Amino acid sequence: MPLDADHPWARLKVGPSARIIEAINAMFSLTPIGHANEPATSYAFADGAPGRIGVIASVTEPFCDTCNRLRLTAEGQVRACLFALEETDLRGPMRDGASDEELEALVRTTVWRKWSGHRINHADFVQPARSMSMIGG
Repeated sequence: MPLDADHPWARLKVGPSARIIEAINAMFSLTPIGHANEPATSYAFADGAPGRIGVIASVTEPFCDTCNRLRLTAEGQVRACLFALEETDLRGPMRDGASDEELEALVRTTVWRKWSGHRINHADFVQPARSMSMIGG
């Protein structure tokens, strides 16, 4: 995903999730489980072996239209998307004594500004400056 610290990510280096599942399925037969309420598409081992495999294909199979997630960073910033270029500060208002209603309004505003998609596959995509480790992923 284009959230690496050194920013060497390039769309041309991305492999489709189908190829990953195909390679694993060739060695260990898989049964699709689906998405449930998570971004990963999950697979169980067809022979009933314990464990499962999950693939988050946010680049090759975006799921933005069904995403219902927010991220709260360690610094108290709310992000409406991992790829968002803006964050909403909650730490400052909390330290200043903001009421629950005021904090709720900040979160709601962030949610209403949530993008319809991350634009990774568009020519105008801008990689976020903060890496996934800085965001808290």
